[in-house]
Formats: sequence, structure tokens, C-alpha cells
Amino acid sequence: MTAKSGDTVRVHYTGKLEDGSVFDSSHGRDPLEFTVGSGQVIAGFDQAVAGMKPGDEREVTIPAENAYGDRKDELVIVVERSQLPPDIDPDVGQQLHLKQDGQAFVVMVAAVQPESITLDANHPLAGEALTFELKLVEID
Repeated sequence: MTAKSGDTVRVHYTGKLEDGSVFDSSHGRDPLEFTVGSGQVIAGFDQAVAGMKPGDEREVTIPAENAYGDRKDELVIVVERSQLPPDIDPDVGQQLHLKQDGQAFVVMVAAVQPESITLDANHPLAGEALTFELKLVEID
């Protein structure tokens, strides 16, 4: 039996960046469970699992466009500190939750200046090719 669209699968994985550093891994935890073809995981991950059998292992490199997309300069903005709530003292790397036009989204503080801060709404892995070591554990 091979994994196909509509199947619920459980996969152990280790995700690495181009420099070999690990950004995420399921080892030491339960395997990741998702339905193939449902859009629950990035497209390249979904495509890599399709066709695998339980026990199969595979390493796949997913280009940015099939992962979290390319970085977009228009998602980096500078805001005046006066626009922040007074109880927020931003630090580089801190995540903030913003609302705009009724939508909530997460941004990361990219830079802090005396009068302003730079916020980045890109996914932290945007623009990165991702390599995954995959092991299909089970198909339901």
C-alpha cells in the first residue's frame, strides 16, 4: 500500500536548511499526522510523501516556492514606536500579533531603533530551500 491523496499518514521527519542546521524534527515526539493532498503541510512535503510505503525512507529538498514561498520585501514595514501599545518593549526576534482590516497575523521584530521598529511578516523560513529526511510510519 502506497500513500496517496486522501490517506491519513504518520511521518517522522527532520527538516534542515541548506547549511545543514536542523530547524525542526519529529524525533522524540509522535510522528506528524496529516491527510495527503489536503493542504495541511507545505506542498513539497505532501508531494514527497505521496507514493511512499510504510517503512520507506526518503530525503527530499524542497525549493522555496514549494515550501514557504519567496521572501517579499513588501511584508517588511517600519512603524513608529508611538503606534505600539505602551506596555510593549520590543526586542529583535520577538513575535507580535497584529490586526489589520479584521485579520490577525504574526510578525517578527527585525530591528529596533529609538523612534521606530521594523516588523517582518514573512514566514521565518520564506526564501529557504528545505531538506527533509522522511520516514513513513503508517498509512490509515
